[in-house]
This record gives sequence, structure tokens and C-alpha cells, in this order.
Amino acid sequence: MINIAVIGPGAVGSTIAFDLKYLNSNIQLLGRRAETLQFYTNGDTKTAYTLDVAPLHVHHQPVDVLFIAVKIPQLDSVLSEYSHLLHSETIIILAQNGQGQLSKFDHPHVYQGVVYISGQKKGNIVTHYRDHKIILERNLHTQKLSKLVADSALNIELTEDINKAIWYKLLVNLAINSVTALSRSTASVLEVPGMKTLCRQLLLEGIAIAKAEHILFDHKIVDDILEIYEGYPSNMGTSMYYDILANKPLEIEGIQGYLFSIARKHQLETPILDSIYALLLAQQPIIDK
Repeated sequence: MINIAVIGPGAVGSTIAFDLKYLNSNIQLLGRRAETLQFYTNGDTKTAYTLDVAPLHVHHQPVDVLFIAVKIPQLDSVLSEYSHLLHSETIIILAQNGQGQLSKFDHPHVYQGVVYISGQKKGNIVTHYRDHKIILERNLHTQKLSKLVADSALNIELTEDINKAIWYKLLVNLAINSVTALSRSTASVLEVPGMKTLCRQLLLEGIAIAKAEHILFDHKIVDDILEIYEGYPSNMGTSMYYDILANKPLEIEGIQGYLFSIARKHQLETPILDSIYALLLAQQPIIDK
């Protein structure tokens, strides 16, 4: 039997665990403490399922597949206490937003997942809104994983160009996370006059940053991303929106901060990003109190 663990009982980790729950495998959802979650899937707020969470520090059985679905500010804490879950061939999938975190791992089989799973956690209630997809680079390990989960609701999509997939998701996250967090509004903020124009300008700067790193996108990608935003329910927030409302540290160093650093490396002019990044940084002292 294949042993699988998911670290991080938030919206993404809970959805992964729920999607894999009925495989012929041992699935464990791990967090800081034992708890039982009420889980609602695909926007259905009437039918609740239960998910049990076990404490990470007391689960000592090595696993064959490990999904790490914590946010960037929590990753260092996980890396300080997760080694008991690993054996030499454990496959680790880093299922989080942003870029630049793989260098923190010293395990040989770690792969960045590009995650398309939207949801929200409040207390012990997790509401999954849409999507069940993780994009991974194609190799022998990820092909094996894709076959393993083929009969589940989790969609593992393999690509030959993982860097472009990562950058595309960075761009998707860039504008919508920025405007929802700074306005403290859900996707309904897109109806504010001028907000879509702001998103468009921010995305164009993101495309220029990607180009400097030899990741090439056509400008029509901006319309594609804005169309994705249009498909969001007006009451749906982003991870950064929920974090700022909950007074939690923001993932800006893996998204806006990462892009800002690349722009500085190439001496690009990015006035919209510079302003957005500064405004988000100004939120951190409030959150840290």
C-alpha cells in the first residue's frame, strides 16, 4: 500500500487530502494539532464531509508521497520537523503559491507544484470553491504519481516546461492577490472603476519581468488572465486576502517580492509593482504586532 501524507490542513491541503481520500492508499492529513474539519467541496455549502487532522510531530510513519501545502511563511517551520516522514525515495510535492522555495530542500525528489485549487478555511470549516489541479514537470517520479492518483478527483497535469507554468501562475496570482489584499475585498473589487485597468498594467509589468528571465508570453495572456478573474465568484477571496483579514503573515516574498527582486536584477522600470509591493510591505508591521 502506498503511504501518502499532506502537510497543511488549509484550503489547498484539505482539498488534496479529500480528493485522495478514497484511493486504495493510506492518506494522512497533518497539521500543528489534532482536529476534525468540516469540508465542503465544489462550492456545495450544504453537504459537509469530515477530515481528521493528525499532529505532524506525532506521525512517525515514513511516506511514499508527501504534499506540502503550507504557505511560504510557515515553510521553514515544517522543514525543521518533517524529516521523520521521509525515506530515500519519498516524492515531495511543494503545493504552494510563489517561487523561490525549492532551494530550501535537501531531499533529492522535490518538485514544485503549480496549484489551481481555490478555497477558504475559517476555524475548522474548509470550503473548496473550484478546481482540483496541480501541474508538475514530467519525469519518472511525477508520471508514477499521476498514474497513482488517476482514479481520484485530483488532477495531476504534467508539462515539459514547468518554468513557464510556474511563471504563468505567478502572473495569475500577482494582480488578483494584490488588489484583493490591499482593498480587503473579495473578487467583487474587480467591479470598482479602474481596477481592471490597474490589473492589466500590473500584468504587463509581470510579462516584462518574465521576458527578462527568458520566459516569453504573448500580450494576449493578459486578456486570458483577466478572463480567469471574471470567472471567480464575486464572494471568493484569494489566499492573500484571507491572510490579511486573519492578521497572518503574507506570502508577498514569493509573489510580489520575488518579481520585484527579479525586476531590480534586470534594472527594469516597474512603477505599478513597486507601489503595490511597498503598500503590501506596509501591512506587515500591523500583522506582526
